[in-house]
Amino acid sequence: MTEASHDDDPRTTLTELLPDFRFAMVTTTDGDGKLTSRPLTVQEAEFDGDLWFIVGRGSSVVEHVRSRPGVGVSLSTNDAWVSLAGDAEVVDDLGRLRDFWSNAVDAWFPKGPEDPEVTLLKVGAVSGQYWSSAGGRIATLVGLVKSKLTGEPYEGSSGKTEL
Repeated sequence: MTEASHDDDPRTTLTELLPDFRFAMVTTTDGDGKLTSRPLTVQEAEFDGDLWFIVGRGSSVVEHVRSRPGVGVSLSTNDAWVSLAGDAEVVDDLGRLRDFWSNAVDAWFPKGPEDPEVTLLKVGAVSGQYWSSAGGRIATLVGLVKSKLTGEPYEGSSGKTEL
């Protein structure tokens, strides 16, 4: 994982952390008001406020977003965690879909990007929060053991920002 700058600007740190995440849990609200989460693959490496996902047009995520666009997105690695709140929309953009397409996507959608049952989900983030521990998994483990032995609280970093 890329070491984020951890300066005093949570927005900068959040923006630096996001490209390192490959998978996300996207949470939507169904017609009965129940929260539903599912794993989706993040399709763009640079974070500009939007996250993109390739989804099936007939999927529950599309159904939920069409009636209730507010979503939550959670991402994690061994040493960093991010939670985003945003508004999602279904976007039909064949050019962008082709740009995002890969062999891995073929496993889910074997008819290719021209398949009318495949579309894009765009999440426009409006706020975010992160938690991270400097130095990766080993440093986190050492920090947790040190905290247990000394009785001092574990120190990681966190921040919250509007996007």
